Amino acid sequence: MRLLRDIAYVRSGDKGDTVTIGVIARTPGDYQSIVESIDEQAVRDLFGDWVKGRVDIYRMDNIDAVVVVLNQGLGGGATRTLRLDQTGKSLGNAILRLPVRIAV
Repeated sequence: MRLLRDIAYVRSGDKGDTVTIGVIARTPGDYQSIVESIDEQAVRDLFGDWVKGRVDIYRMDNIDAVVVVLNQGLGGGATRTLRLDQTGKSLGNAILRLPVRIAV
């Protein structure tokens, strides 16, 4: 099974209790598989009850990337959470564990 880490790079960060994750295709041919692999349910299944708010997903077709916004995703914020090392960068790397759905 291929994972997103095999076809994508990630950049992420946090502000308050919101995490923003950019998932960028390694090649233009991988972009559609990324689009098909990242949806709200897949993200919620991966992070479970850590994400209390909306999961917003934005396609960026012009740069072969998807932006995932996790609202209320840090347990109150990076400086308030009781989670160990659960900042935006950690969650960004974690999203790369999603399985790749092959684009047809």
